[in-house]
Amino acid sequence: MQIDSNFAKAATFIRSAATQGAQLAVLPEYHLTNWVPKDPGFIGLCEQWETWLEKYKSLARECGICIVPGTIVEFHREEGEDGRELGGMGEKEVRERLLNVAYFIDEKGAVKGKYVKKNLWGPEREHLTSSGRDVHEVFDTPIGKVGMLICWDLAFPEAFRELIAQGAKIIIVPTFWTLNDCNEAGLKQNPSAEAVFLDSILTARAFENTCAVVFANAGGPPGRGYAGLSQVTVPFIGAVTRLGSCAEGMTVVDVDLQILEDAEANYKVRADLERDDWHYDYRHSGKGKL
Repeated sequence: MQIDSNFAKAATFIRSAATQGAQLAVLPEYHLTNWVPKDPGFIGLCEQWETWLEKYKSLARECGICIVPGTIVEFHREEGEDGRELGGMGEKEVRERLLNVAYFIDEKGAVKGKYVKKNLWGPEREHLTSSGRDVHEVFDTPIGKVGMLICWDLAFPEAFRELIAQGAKIIIVPTFWTLNDCNEAGLKQNPSAEAVFLDSILTARAFENTCAVVFANAGGPPGRGYAGLSQVTVPFIGAVTRLGSCAEGMTVVDVDLQILEDAEANYKVRADLERDDWHYDYRHSGKGKL
C-alpha cells in the first residue's frame, strides 16, 4: 500500500531498462498496492487508478519505451443502466466494482490495449469482477501482435488459444503468484510445488502455441512465500532468462522472434488452427470464429 514509493521504484527500473535499449518493460500484478482488499485504505487507493495510469503514460513518453505496468486495480462506482430508483427515496441504483486491469502503453504514451482479468483465483472472487465472457483481444503494438493475460489465466489453455487464433505472437502475463498458493496437502508433497507448476506451464504454453511468453511475477525476501521466477519463455529453448524467487530485480533480454516462425514451421500449430476441418473449430479458429 506504499503506492508512491512503489511507483518510484518501478520508474527507476523502467528508466534503467530504457537506457539499456529495452523496447518493452513489464511489471508484476498488484505491484502498486499489493493485494490487501480488506484493508480499510485499499479502496481509496484503487479510486486513484487514473492518476497512476497517466503517470505510466508520461513515463513511457519520457523514456521512449513500451510499458505494461503490471496490473492496476480500478474502483468503479456506476449508476444502474436503467437508472432505477431505490426504496422510493429518489436514490438511483449504484454498482461498485473492483477490476484488475493490465494496460499496454506504447512508447508515445498511447494505450494500445487493455485487459481485465478473467479467471479469478479463489480469494479474489469475493472482491473482483471478472471480464466474464468478454472475448480475449489481440493488440497491434510496436513489438508486434500482443495478447495479455493475468496470473491464474495461465492455468487455462483456452485463453492462449483464443489469443493465438487472432495472431498473437507475444503473450504478456503480469502475475502475483506465491508458493503459499498451494494447499496444505500439496505443500506436504512438495514445498516448491507452485514453482514446478509455473516453470512447467510457461514452457508448455510457449511450445504448444509457438509463442513467446513474458511472465513478470512478484519476488521478495526469503521465507515469505514469494515464487518469483519471472522469465521470458520461447519454443525450443524454454526460459531465455529467469529471475530467482528471493530477490527484487530486473533483467533485460534480447528475444529474436524468428524463433517463433521456426517453431511454427516445425509444429504447425497455427496452421492447424486455420484449417477448415480442424477438429476443435467449434471453439477456436484462426479465421476469427470463437
